[in-house]
Amino acid sequence: MDAAIKQPINIYTESNPNPNSLKFVVNFMLLPEGVSRDFPDKENAANAPLAAELFDFPYVKRVFYMSNFITVTKSDDKEWMEVKGEIQQHIKAFLEAGKQILIEENVEEDHAVKDTDTDLEAKIKGVLDEYIRPAVEMDGGAITFDSFQDGKVKVLLQGACSGCPSSTITLKAGIENLLKRMVPEVQEVEAEGV
Repeated sequence: MDAAIKQPINIYTESNPNPNSLKFVVNFMLLPEGVSRDFPDKENAANAPLAAELFDFPYVKRVFYMSNFITVTKSDDKEWMEVKGEIQQHIKAFLEAGKQILIEENVEEDHAVKDTDTDLEAKIKGVLDEYIRPAVEMDGGAITFDSFQDGKVKVLLQGACSGCPSSTITLKAGIENLLKRMVPEVQEVEAEGV
């Protein structure tokens, strides 16, 4: 072990609109800004050792990484007051052991504007980045641009947004209305992963 100074790891929780999801917020960045990873099951967590371990708890149904937080979605048959401490302790022990939460060659931003994007796609991504993404992240989730065709924007909702009872209302009343106002070419917004 090297002589690197270890910072104390502090974790607190934040609730969000999805009653089955809880954000576990740590006092340092876990992933670079703009990067997120969503794990709907253990099979998809092969390159995410912490997520894979969390799926060993039978009530864990989804794990999501972003910035300085991990959102865990549980099954309906458990209450947070029964399992929150167990999950929080597991995350803390994992991080204190110095283990990596992701095993990937290149961790890249999910929503960056690409050279192949049309001007309209870049404008839509800009609205998502500036106005919508921060609110979705505060609720323990992420929104990523998927495609734009024939007036329809497809977005991917991840983390706490997936399976959230209020995600459809948020999508139509919030995201779709804002995009229609700011990008007149947008006629409809549809979500994947809900």
